[in-house]
Amino acid sequence: MTPALELTDLRKSFGPAKIIQGVDLSVGKGERHAIIGPNGAGKSTLFNLISGRFMPSSGEVRLGGELISGKKPYQINRMGLSRSFQVSNIFTNMTVRENVRCGVLYSMGYGYSFWRNIGNLKEVSEKTAHILDEVGLLEKANLPAALLPYADQRTLEIAITIAGGADVILLDEPTAGMSHSETDRAVALIEKASKGKTLLIVEHDMGVVFNLADRISVLVYGEIIATGTPEEIRGDAKVREAYLGEEAEDAA
Repeated sequence: MTPALELTDLRKSFGPAKIIQGVDLSVGKGERHAIIGPNGAGKSTLFNLISGRFMPSSGEVRLGGELISGKKPYQINRMGLSRSFQVSNIFTNMTVRENVRCGVLYSMGYGYSFWRNIGNLKEVSEKTAHILDEVGLLEKANLPAALLPYADQRTLEIAITIAGGADVILLDEPTAGMSHSETDRAVALIEKASKGKTLLIVEHDMGVVFNLADRISVLVYGEIIATGTPEEIRGDAKVREAYLGEEAEDAA
């Protein structure tokens, strides 16, 4: 079966600095795959290469078997890949409803048109309301996004990410800065939102990683040193030495 996402000898350098050094990764359709590693390992750079924000120095990225490395982010998005960011990336001057509706419009084939009253698009309004209800933000739909608490802003970003209807979802540290209770709610939301889709997630919280992921890849200094199930990664001596240490024990 063709992988949902496949990286082949992917490399990225900034001048003499080699950030990503020959990454090979295959993520199956419907899989929840986590990328972990220490700060500076290249995780966000890897996401930027996959989503088209950065051009690879060499190597390939394929989405459902189609080559996407070298394409622009909006082109990749329209091919079925959507991502969130490490720092909240929402339209703060728009309402919660308007933020999600932007994603819904493009997923349903509506481009920009100054003469169209989008309030009259019943199917768009219904889908937007459904997504807001799913993520628990329907009661705050008319609030300016800037007024949302931090955890709700992260939730809104996940809602925008799934609103595009992509089959492959990339989430970059979605629970960063959250309390334990907020993290638990976020994980439940991610599980629900990614059902039937392919998920690639970067996350530092080992409890989230080991409970959510089907497989885990460990990125250290731009190279994947191990890939396996949570149990395999937890017991891998190389991973413990390079990164996990006591965190694996705490997450067990």
